[in-house]
Amino acid sequence: MYLRRFLTIALGCTALLAVARHAQAADDVKQVLQKLDVAAANFHTFSADFEFDSYVTDPIPDKDVQKGTVYFDRKSDHFQMGLHIDEVNGKSVPKVVVCCQNGAIRMYEKLTNQVTTLTKLSQYENWFGLGFGASGKELAEKWDIRDLGSETLDGVKTEKLELVPKDPAIRKNLPKVTLWMDLDRGISLKQIFDEGAGQYRVSVYFNIKMNHSLPSDAFKLPTDSKTHYIVR
Repeated sequence: MYLRRFLTIALGCTALLAVARHAQAADDVKQVLQKLDVAAANFHTFSADFEFDSYVTDPIPDKDVQKGTVYFDRKSDHFQMGLHIDEVNGKSVPKVVVCCQNGAIRMYEKLTNQVTTLTKLSQYENWFGLGFGASGKELAEKWDIRDLGSETLDGVKTEKLELVPKDPAIRKNLPKVTLWMDLDRGISLKQIFDEGAGQYRVSVYFNIKMNHSLPSDAFKLPTDSKTHYIVR
């Protein structure tokens, strides 16, 4: 009898603790989103050097490393990204990717003097600006968010967030994203994109500049009269 009562009380306490932890986690996410709302209002432009490390673990392990500079410009609902890739796996392979003009992504490859336009990608636009000036409200609309706690990166306190897409179509290609967010500036210093099927990408950003004038060619493709165009 006493053992049964003890177990009942113990299980009840465990349930209450679980509810309390869930409520605390919800409060933590709410506070994070509120801070991002404030930061988003002060976000205008951003530039940084980057390193993107793409991994394949199955069936044959492989790694691809891209380095360069990225630019973001966000004004109200208007968003632009310019990705200037300088090298791939230690070799000079100049590319420029711009997003997202009229729902399309355009990539210029200098070595082939070719522009490839990918259309009908509006549902994926939020991938590219993820963690750069997006408000907490914007994130909550498209992602289920879990706060994994605080971590310090390069002397900067960040909040580690796990994001799962609410859209099932996107979730097929991107099951999960982990962000290390500087909540005061509304930017991510590190990202891990879990692409499923043994593939993921780690992105890190450094030499960051905020709210300054961007180069005139930040969102332009350096084409000429001989450039070849492909639309997909």
